Amino acid sequence: MKDIRTLSLDELKAYFETLGEKPFRAKQIYDWLWSKNLHSIDEMTNISKDLRDQLSKDFTINPVSVDQLQKSSDGTIKNGVKLHDGLLVESVLIPTETRSTACVSSQVGCSLNCEFCATAKLKRMRNLEVAEIVDQVALIDRQSKLYFNRPLSNIVFMGMGEPMMNYKNVVEAIRKITEPEGLGMSPRRITVSTSGIPKMIKMLADEELKVKLAVSLHSAIEETRNDIMPFSSKFPLTEIMESLQYWYSKTGSQITFEYCVWGGINDKDEDIRALIKYCRKVPSKVNLIQYNPIGEGKFDHRSIKAEEKYVRELEKAGINVLIRRSRGGDIDAACGQLANKNGA
Repeated sequence: MKDIRTLSLDELKAYFETLGEKPFRAKQIYDWLWSKNLHSIDEMTNISKDLRDQLSKDFTINPVSVDQLQKSSDGTIKNGVKLHDGLLVESVLIPTETRSTACVSSQVGCSLNCEFCATAKLKRMRNLEVAEIVDQVALIDRQSKLYFNRPLSNIVFMGMGEPMMNYKNVVEAIRKITEPEGLGMSPRRITVSTSGIPKMIKMLADEELKVKLAVSLHSAIEETRNDIMPFSSKFPLTEIMESLQYWYSKTGSQITFEYCVWGGINDKDEDIRALIKYCRKVPSKVNLIQYNPIGEGKFDHRSIKAEEKYVRELEKAGINVLIRRSRGGDIDAACGQLANKNGA
C-alpha cells in the first residue's frame, strides 16, 4: 500500500477531489503529516471517521522507529533507526550546554569508499525516502525536549551515506523540515556535508535553500586525497574548487572544510601549505576533526602534534580553524563510526 507521505500537497488535493471532498482537506492532512509528524490516520481528529476510514483503505504511513537507543557518557544519544522494510540506519543527538544537534543519515550504507569511514564499509542498500529523513529529525527533536528540555537547534547531514547521492530526496526533506507548513526549522541551522561532488554542489547552490555546506576534504594534495578517498579520483580538486566558488557566488555562504589529521598520511608541512593555498581560493573555514579509530590500521594514528601545527599555520594565514571535539566515541556514535554494529 502506498505511503500517503509520498503525495505532494497538490496530489492530496486531487485525491480529495475524486472523493468529492473540499480541497482544504488536503491542507489538514498535510499539516498532520509534516508539521505535527503524526504517524496514525486514526488520530487525525479534525477529519470525520468515514474519511479516516477511507484514507486507511487507500494509504498507509511507514514511520521509522527506534530499534536501539544508546547513551554516551558525554550525553550523546545514538539511535539505531529501523525502517519499514527492516533495514537499519543510525542517527545521533549531540547535546552541548546551549544547543542540540541532530546528525541524520541519508542512505542505508554508503555509495562511496572513503578508507577511514566505517559506514563506507557497508554495502549501499538504498536511498532513504523523504519521510524517513524527516522522521529522524522529528524523532531527535522529541528526544532533545525529553532529555534536555529544549528543542533541536541544529541539523547536520553527516550520518550514514553521501547526501549528494540521494540528492532529490535530501533536498525535498530539507524543504519539509524548513517550510512553515512542515517542521518550520531554520535552514541556516542546517549543514549538508558532502565528500565533494561538483555537479551536485552547483545544483544545491541553485536550490536557494539557505543551508550551509561542508566538504569532507582531508587533503588538498590530489594524490593523497585519492589514497584517503579513492572515489575522489573522479572529482579533481580543481573541479571541486570551481563548484565551491560557484556555491559562494550564488549563496554568499562560506564553506567549511572537514579535515582529519593522520600520522604518516597528511601530517607534513607540505600538506599544511596545500590546505592553506586551497582555502585562500574561496571564503572558508576549517574544522579539524578528532578522528575516531575504526580498526583500519594506517588511519588509526591521529597526529595531535601535527593538528596543533595545522592550527598555528592556518591562524597565521588568517584562516579560521577549530578543533572539533569528538562526541559519542564510547558508543561508536562519533564521526566515521556509524556502521550498524548493533543490529545489521
